Amino acid sequence: MRAPQFADPIRLRSVFISDVHLGFRGCRADALCDFLRSVRADHLILVGDIFDLWSLKKSFFWPQSHSEVVRTILSRTRDGTKVIYVPGNHDELFRSLDGSVFGNLEVHRDYVHTTAAGRRLLVMHGDEFDSVVKCHAALVRIGTLIYDFLLWVNPFVNAVRRVFGLPGYSLAAALKAATPRAVQYMRNFEEAAAAAAQRRGVDGIVCGHIHHAALREMHGVLYCNDGDWVESCTSLVEDMNGSLSVLHWQDGNRRSAAAPAMGRPARAA
Repeated sequence: MRAPQFADPIRLRSVFISDVHLGFRGCRADALCDFLRSVRADHLILVGDIFDLWSLKKSFFWPQSHSEVVRTILSRTRDGTKVIYVPGNHDELFRSLDGSVFGNLEVHRDYVHTTAAGRRLLVMHGDEFDSVVKCHAALVRIGTLIYDFLLWVNPFVNAVRRVFGLPGYSLAAALKAATPRAVQYMRNFEEAAAAAAQRRGVDGIVCGHIHHAALREMHGVLYCNDGDWVESCTSLVEDMNGSLSVLHWQDGNRRSAAAPAMGRPARAA
């Protein structure tokens, strides 16, 4: 049953989302639709892997909820929201459209967003750093199989947890946090992203790719990762004053306490 809709949407200046993986069975499309319908923003920045063309090539999966996500995003362009699409590795086919403009929708290989506070943020999906953060090919294949299995079984685990009144839980996120190699990979990824921002002479970087939301200062630049809509249902948001925070949209269609999230200490002004 859908949660009741709030009369007044959350007003934001910018929303960054990535790693939606439309076309993949683990995509939390219903939660994303609920989120997009509950916020209004001047800028909606899609930071790659919105579509999972890899998964669609293996087996076609496209339920109504995935079409609803696309319709909701396109409706924002008609409402005056500027939508920036920076394709990732799972939807790299659209990188060939770099520089294309379709009304309020623009496609870019990378993009520099300026916040209301004047900070210049480089927006990249993040797969560009895979060549810097190297992993053994066999470990990658094994890790992918385990990850896909955990994403497949996770909805059943959460269904049981809801019966007992427990919040949603990500098995994949828990495994990554407990695996030293995965933790080191994420640290190396963050270092590579921060170094890219330094080289470009910007104030920070926004990326996705590793499905791990974060917001922190690193080596004099701001590292932002907007997370994903498979495991954690997170996005990076900018308020009207230019302050940034990571917003968690919890338990499927049930909205988390968005107003307190904007004021948490993790926020970077």
